[in-house]
Amino acid sequence: MSAVTPARPAATDGSRPKTASGSDGHPPRKGLTGLQRAFGRHPIGTLLALPYAVFLVAVFAYPVVLAAWMSVHDWFFSAPGVEVDHPYVGFENYRQVLTDPAVHQAFLNIAVFLVINVPLTVALALVLAVALNRAARGRTFFRVAFYVPYVTASVALVGVWLFLLGGDGVVNSLLGPLAPQPSWLVNSSLAMPSIAGFVAWKQLGFFVLLYLAALQNVSKDLYEAASMDGAGRVRQFSTVTVPGVRTTTALVVVLATITGANLFTEPYLLTGGGGPDGASTSPVLLMYQLGIEQGNPDTASALGIVLVVCVGLLVLLNRRLLRSES
Repeated sequence: MSAVTPARPAATDGSRPKTASGSDGHPPRKGLTGLQRAFGRHPIGTLLALPYAVFLVAVFAYPVVLAAWMSVHDWFFSAPGVEVDHPYVGFENYRQVLTDPAVHQAFLNIAVFLVINVPLTVALALVLAVALNRAARGRTFFRVAFYVPYVTASVALVGVWLFLLGGDGVVNSLLGPLAPQPSWLVNSSLAMPSIAGFVAWKQLGFFVLLYLAALQNVSKDLYEAASMDGAGRVRQFSTVTVPGVRTTTALVVVLATITGANLFTEPYLLTGGGGPDGASTSPVLLMYQLGIEQGNPDTASALGIVLVVCVGLLVLLNRRLLRSES
């Protein structure tokens, strides 16, 4: 007579019975290797991302840390290979920056720029993206046409806009007696709004493509349901399209804000370095003037750190406001 194996008692706590393969019935997990412990379970992904991480550290992180160090020291340019002392001065450079009327004017100018440029960019990009998404003919041509200014060198585009907005330019010729005096780019009240319009036009193609990608994820059933409820094109746009691309709108606002806060090329070229009388000077342009032209890199570094903090707070505020509306 063969021996009968006694039955294993069932678990009374609702858990699965333990087996030789593991406590939960699955094969036991193998221990992580040293490489996996250092770079994760898929080291190849980390290794592929490593060059870009090095790029970020070298191009962004290191300059910011160096600027923060320079901002609290008496720093000046010296001949290559010459060792000089850079004594610690605390917050003296920040005091000079925060009490400088030119700095106040530069931040006021960039505030005017952002108030005009960001809403204009969001509105035009979304409207044009919706129009291109519905267009049947010439869609590819218009997508390329809107994107060309974004990839064109700013110097070439500035030459075109100087031709358009100059004192004897095309725009003033068309306006005739309605043309502003003095002209657009030499008018202290119109210089920064003109630059804001130029930047919005130049970067429009990139943001249009972002919205076009977002519109592909908006369900057509929502438009059909809104149409059956009697909603017209405008109503569908406000109740279906705008909420459907809210995440992309948040991204566009953040990118446009960061780009605007780092404005340099346009006022430098369009208004001859921030004219008239500093009416179009941006903080980054002022940093260049302080650090390179006037030889005060420590003060320029302090201004740069202040700008980084202000942009960070502004981006956080934008995200908080857009999140509260969702």
